[in-house]
Amino acid sequence: MTLTDKPRQALSVPYAIERLDRIPSKRYYDPDFYAMECELLWPHVWQMACRLAEIPNPGDFVEYEILDKSIIIVRTDPTTVRAFHNACRHRGVQLVKDRGNARSGFTCPFHGWCYGLDGANTFLFQPDLFEEDNRQPADVALVPCRVEIANGCAFINLDDDAPGLRESIEPFAAAFDAWKAESLWPEWHLACRMPVNWKLAMEAFMEGYHVMETHPQLIPFGVAGSHDLYRDVKNTGAMSPFDVDRKSKGANVEIDTRAFIDQQIEFMRTINEGMAGEIHEKDVRIAEGLRDTELPKDLAGATETWYRELNTAVMSWNERAGIDCPDLHMINARDLNRAVFYCFPNYFLLPTFSSSSSYRIRPLGPEECLFEIWSLTRYRPGTEPSAPKTPVPMAPDDPRWPVIPGQDYSNLPKQQLGLHAKGFDFMRLSPYVEGLIGNYQRLIDGYLAGLDPDLLVQAAQRVSGPFEVEAVDIGF
Repeated sequence: MTLTDKPRQALSVPYAIERLDRIPSKRYYDPDFYAMECELLWPHVWQMACRLAEIPNPGDFVEYEILDKSIIIVRTDPTTVRAFHNACRHRGVQLVKDRGNARSGFTCPFHGWCYGLDGANTFLFQPDLFEEDNRQPADVALVPCRVEIANGCAFINLDDDAPGLRESIEPFAAAFDAWKAESLWPEWHLACRMPVNWKLAMEAFMEGYHVMETHPQLIPFGVAGSHDLYRDVKNTGAMSPFDVDRKSKGANVEIDTRAFIDQQIEFMRTINEGMAGEIHEKDVRIAEGLRDTELPKDLAGATETWYRELNTAVMSWNERAGIDCPDLHMINARDLNRAVFYCFPNYFLLPTFSSSSSYRIRPLGPEECLFEIWSLTRYRPGTEPSAPKTPVPMAPDDPRWPVIPGQDYSNLPKQQLGLHAKGFDFMRLSPYVEGLIGNYQRLIDGYLAGLDPDLLVQAAQRVSGPFEVEAVDIGF
């Protein structure tokens, strides 16, 4: 009996995950299941609400919306960020929309009640119009929301009693401490309003198995053997297009080193043009300056030497430019050079060399979600541009999408429709390369079943991390 065959503990959840390689299709469209997520999942998990780059100055604020809740995240001083529920304490009018600066505080547009950046009420017109017990300072202050900082982002949690942020999102947070994610800065920010369930939108980015068909331009640079072999199932490590030695067949075969370098640079250029931040243009230029690098004639040796020299060149370029760049050799030594990292429940970072792409997915309904993409890179302190404006959501087939996400988006609406097909009761997953899907779906069941928060945190620590991992026992 394998892990995926092993019966799961019975949880009182509809369409429960009983086998990690079989995901019931109704989890992606059933209104009652979605309602359970709205009530039992989203109010209790840490959510990436904004990048600190969006609120660099005192008074800067961002509105974060999740379902029917609106939260104000505001920088109160150079070192402090606070969050409040976005409702005037008089008659509930929302105080802000989108983002801006409120150095002098917030004013309700309806009756003019005012609030400081600390949430305290600073003005209500003619207080004696109200009974004394209806105007006590503690009662007319904005309601705080939990907010904590990690990896250059502000995370919020609607549950005052939930475990802390760091313990809830490890080992993701520690990995991006090493990557120095706090110095990543947004170049652009795009959004897509997608006619798919929020979970379905995420799952295309939890495995690379789709690359062979969805992203044909990457096949020459993908897994050795292409359609002949995707992964040796005895290899339990997560995959990465920058971890070539794991995938190589015939590693001792002599290669044309010039052709190898050309192929590596072309791969980088293809990713840059298709994704921007995941491999930045400046890293492509650095690689182009290494065309004459002497490499060993065997594939494994050439791969190891090329990435060592490229990492050194990227770090040296950034050091000369006064830019804070991670130690890429340490990143490789700690096995953190993965293509995609997932942070439960809905956040991704895709770091490579100096830069990163990032995804955030939020539910808008049982079969609709908002999918956001950032391109992130690093700047010399003091030269960072203003954070991009909140994007107007585009359609999945909008021609302005970068090529690679556009290819992914072309599949997802078709998949959402296909899940309604007669006889399609569940998705059939590979436990070797699609295990993350079963793992995080099982964790959702834990929230819906109301399991102990400490148990859920321990399970989350088995889920957050690199993509394309095996199905695992998360503790329940």
